[in-house]
Amino acid sequence: MTDFDVIVAGGGPGGSTAAGLIAADGHRVLLLEREHLPRYQIGESLLPATVHGICALLGVREEIERAGFVRKRGGMFRWGSSPEPWTFSFAASDRMAGPTSYAYQVERTRFDTILLRNARRLGADVREGHRVTGTIRTDGRIAGVRYLDETGRERVATARFVVDASGHTSRLHHAVGGAREYSAEFRNVALFGYFLGGDRLPEPDSGNILCAAFEAGWFWYIPLSASLTSVGAVVRHDAAARVQGDPETALRGLIADCPLIGKLLCDARRATEPPYDRLRVRKDYSYDRTELHSPGMVLVGDAACFIDPVFSSGVHLATYSALLAARSINSTLAGLVPEDRCFAEFDARYRREFGLFRDFLRGFYRLEADQRSYYRHAHRVTAHHGDDRTAFVDLVGGVSSSDFDAFGEVLGEGVQLQLRGLHGEAAGDEPPMFPGGLASSADGRRWQVPDA
Repeated sequence: MTDFDVIVAGGGPGGSTAAGLIAADGHRVLLLEREHLPRYQIGESLLPATVHGICALLGVREEIERAGFVRKRGGMFRWGSSPEPWTFSFAASDRMAGPTSYAYQVERTRFDTILLRNARRLGADVREGHRVTGTIRTDGRIAGVRYLDETGRERVATARFVVDASGHTSRLHHAVGGAREYSAEFRNVALFGYFLGGDRLPEPDSGNILCAAFEAGWFWYIPLSASLTSVGAVVRHDAAARVQGDPETALRGLIADCPLIGKLLCDARRATEPPYDRLRVRKDYSYDRTELHSPGMVLVGDAACFIDPVFSSGVHLATYSALLAARSINSTLAGLVPEDRCFAEFDARYRREFGLFRDFLRGFYRLEADQRSYYRHAHRVTAHHGDDRTAFVDLVGGVSSSDFDAFGEVLGEGVQLQLRGLHGEAAGDEPPMFPGGLASSADGRRWQVPDA
């Protein structure tokens, strides 16, 4: 039995972010990852708020810049009633213009390894090949975990807090109480693989993601290098039979139904080197959760919630929820703010961010609409005080408006994250997001009471 301040289950972007920010604040952190990195993971397209905000707070922005990932300046959609594709650029937003007007398409084998090694550099005790099997409870509080070490021996570790960042297959999330609530609207199945030699969009958009709707659903097309492309068909629940049987035959048939993707892949061939040699199937069933935390434990990333991937929000939501959890834990351990108030702030901010993507997607899947209709819908969802197009770009870039309206303040932390990442304490004080709520400390790692 070993004692820590915090135990993190899972070494993906959410787990590495939480572990790194908590260890950097001087606490004893144990991170348990069941696999050895590098390992394969889906979710290659990032948002500017992640790259220039959270990665900067973690101290890895420059390392990611040097890694040679494909630069993503925006995206292209063949979506809605218009027969022609339409594009958006992050630079169209004042909040992302200049040095923060791009993100990256990343190979997760490399990106996740960068974040995990950084968590170790920041002081976390990172143990790969260690699988968490359950939690332990003392006096109504989660007080640690049971896990198997590399030899298969069962061990126990105790801590003041446990962070579940173990993804959608989490075995721990039930420990906080409540239940997952699956969306009846976003019940899709994804069939995806990797191709060599696919064409690129015209410059300067060659690194952008392409999302193309077709009769059975939609395709993603993500350039990961000069030659490697991630290609996936997200098929509606009522068309799920299309992905049954032989996956090679199924994917060829789906590509044939989407001429835009077929044209880009006309001279391409499937990748043959691991981990990109396999076709994979995943149920992309979106879900929320009635409870995200309980005394001693908090859920982040896909262990908490999952939303349809059309806007590449997966890594953004994982790292953002991990940042909120780290602030709450650091503030509680330091005795600055009561635990219940810290996690009320975590809950409110994360549900607001998740809700923005969910509510916008409900309108975005109305395929009879046009580009301007989608922009107007983004404006309504975010209560943005700028124009419609900027509202859309801010939302899909993770930096939605922080202005107040009749419904209260909508999420603007992505903007604060980018400012803090670029300028540190010189970015100034962040106002609370909600009346009577908490604000971030100058270093971004704790909550503070604004009046204090």
